[in-house]
Amino acid sequence: MLFKRREEEPLLTKARVHLWPRRSWTRSTLYVTHRLKRLSASPHAIALGFAIGCFIATTPLLGCHVILSALVAWAMGGSIVASFFGTFVGNPVTYPIAWYASYKVGTVLLGLPPNHLHADFSRNLFSASWEQIWPIFKPTLLGSIPIGLLVAAIAYFLMKTAVQVYQERRRRRFALRRPQGEIVSAP
Repeated sequence: MLFKRREEEPLLTKARVHLWPRRSWTRSTLYVTHRLKRLSASPHAIALGFAIGCFIATTPLLGCHVILSALVAWAMGGSIVASFFGTFVGNPVTYPIAWYASYKVGTVLLGLPPNHLHADFSRNLFSASWEQIWPIFKPTLLGSIPIGLLVAAIAYFLMKTAVQVYQERRRRRFALRRPQGEIVSAP
């Protein structure tokens, strides 16, 4: 198979690379940015897909982000690949910040007092009943909507501008390479 390692990496090394890149976060971020800019869709579709992925990443629906973002992007006419990359905004560093902010906004929207919850999750978190989890989940889910809309709006305008600039530069660069007088047919 092409591009396969001669010697298989140990499982622990694979796990470490998935959690922490070999080179740096900057290089990984640049890679994702270049992949997004090189998509062959319109700047609006790419930016819309990316914004949808960012919006879904702020919700507490962990485990469903990729599927939900792909479905919403498909329904709204955005790029499904870009929505997949947009879900990377949600990661172990940003989840606690987004969920805490979502919870606080949700309590304000529901009119609950700031410290209305006195739940004990020190034991049996995974066997806790829905009645114990719902008082936290409900405000967090509701609060994630305005926070997600804000993050999505910022992501949309930044990504649309970046893709437009990149595609225009790319068009100019290819136009300079094309010999004068050559007729280009539209696809």
